[in-house]
Amino acid sequence: MSDESELNLDDMDDTDAPVPSTSLVENDGDEDEETGRTANDLETVFDIPVQVSAVLGRSRMQVSQLMKIGASTVIELDRKVGEAIDIYVNNRLVARGEVVVVDERLGVTMTEIIKGNRN
Repeated sequence: MSDESELNLDDMDDTDAPVPSTSLVENDGDEDEETGRTANDLETVFDIPVQVSAVLGRSRMQVSQLMKIGASTVIELDRKVGEAIDIYVNNRLVARGEVVVVDERLGVTMTEIIKGNRN
């Protein structure tokens, strides 16, 4: 990696990944039954920055159309009103959700977690 301040998890293979030890961690009731890992095992990754994107929809247009966009221009998206939006973490689709209003600001609530293969 040329930039040491950024960690790209896609560049790591399974041999680079640390193996959490559950024998030394006190079980505080947050144990994942499938893996035997606890929430304490994830503490080392809590400070890693990630980019989260909520995509409302997409549109294709020519550069000439793009140059004509103004303050009140409406751009037609490929989604319908009420349809789930895509939530990406580091450009990887991880969930679908709905737009919500929280204290007069837009937010997203996750309604479906996407389980994908990590090949």
